[in-house]
Amino acid sequence: ITAAADAWARGAVALPKPWQPQKPVLPVEGMRNVLITSALPYVNNVPHLGNIIGCVLSADTFARYCRLRNWNTLYVCGTDEYGTATETKAVEEGLTPQEICDKYNAIHTDIYSWFNISFDYFGRTTTPYQTTIAQDIFQRLLARGFLLQDTVEQLQCEACQRFLADRFVEGTCPFCNYEEARGDQCDKCGKLINAVELKNPQCKLCRGVPVVKPTQHLFLDLPKLEKQLEPWLEQSWATGDWTANARYITRSWIRDGLKPRCITRDLKWGTPVPLDGFRDKVFYVWFDAPIGYLSITANYTDQWERWWKNPQQ
Repeated sequence: ITAAADAWARGAVALPKPWQPQKPVLPVEGMRNVLITSALPYVNNVPHLGNIIGCVLSADTFARYCRLRNWNTLYVCGTDEYGTATETKAVEEGLTPQEICDKYNAIHTDIYSWFNISFDYFGRTTTPYQTTIAQDIFQRLLARGFLLQDTVEQLQCEACQRFLADRFVEGTCPFCNYEEARGDQCDKCGKLINAVELKNPQCKLCRGVPVVKPTQHLFLDLPKLEKQLEPWLEQSWATGDWTANARYITRSWIRDGLKPRCITRDLKWGTPVPLDGFRDKVFYVWFDAPIGYLSITANYTDQWERWWKNPQQ
């Protein structure tokens, strides 16, 4: 309080001159370098006030604070554009997935600009950099033996000649008998569902009755990481600022044992899987979308690795 009162008494002339970063903003030796991202907003809708308050506004406030402190700050964000929800919206509006992404990316950009959100760069995930970086991470996992192949039972619509992603299936919930449950979750009882468990399943596209068929997929071998992960978590819990909820959820995953996690899907709209036998598949959006933070930064500057692979600064 005394320091604040003293600074106030000395006036604005005593304040340090505002830092003017170079363009593009890159880490500077000897300065505090801060990279800020907002959770990538999904591209299949018009953002409302709740989206802005719950996502970009808090990061924007922090970015403005960092700049006032004369910290060298880069704030990036962008639209998350791959996945089933985009395909679903495209079907609803009679457009291609790319047209849907182009339409809603422009709407998002305009709205955040109207609210004067102080992004240094607002990008998107449907870019060549996204493909390059995601496929490179995939190849590194493959080379290091962190991927598995396994057979998965999925619903296939023979009329549409495609395996159906969760959101393209509706049916009766096996738990509460709600008749409009989705292939991933029941909106009435809230329970998660495997699409093949639905009673009386229907294809949302043609209303045909799908059949269960096996298909090959790739999985991240999470159990292989458990021995390395546990001591790291213990250290991070002791020294980091984890919320009680984050600690509880993570502990429950470790307690129950990590399971292999599928990273591919039988879709057309997504980052292609660069491996023979899987080239007709794309990466599951949960694997692909977080890489968007890297690829959006790469679209901002070709020196993106100075932000993402630079622990010294």
